[in-house]
Amino acid sequence: MELTFRYATEADTALILRFIRDLAEYEHMLDEVVATEEILRDWLFHKKSAEVIFAVADGSEVGFALFFHNFSTFLGRAGIYLEDLYVKPEYRGCGFGKAILEKLAGIAAERGCGRLEWWCLNWNQPSIDFYRSLGAEPMKDWTVYRISGDTLKNMAADSCRRGITGDASDPSGHTERANGSAGLQNR
Repeated sequence: MELTFRYATEADTALILRFIRDLAEYEHMLDEVVATEEILRDWLFHKKSAEVIFAVADGSEVGFALFFHNFSTFLGRAGIYLEDLYVKPEYRGCGFGKAILEKLAGIAAERGCGRLEWWCLNWNQPSIDFYRSLGAEPMKDWTVYRISGDTLKNMAADSCRRGITGDASDPSGHTERANGSAGLQNR
């Protein structure tokens, strides 16, 4: 079976959401999916915050990867962060997951990126074994932190109440206000 790849277009928004929901179901996290077609369309195709490629076999999308650029201050260059990788169950064991990762590695190399990285759930031993077989290394000295939901909203409100200043505009015209910097995982 020949495998090809294509980048998603805005017309693929429903298909992207279906893959996200299928992955979330596999990960026992479907109840956490709040993404909608409208949200994905805005963030993927209007704001261009991430990219999606599809793995296509016999004219059908059999897998997908959603990824975006991060930045390593230690390497001084961008990397690719793989948010989601999913292959439909009936196509697993055909080498498609490996082919998707090889495609992403090629994209990273073409773009001059310093690395390709992702997270994996601790219980997902089949994926861990697969990633290790490819030479991927777990980041044992790092712990992932997240601020989201009400905690994120409260922190933002606290920032406004404190009148934190120090404007910094990025090239896209977004303005950020900060009073300092913090070390981030992607160094």
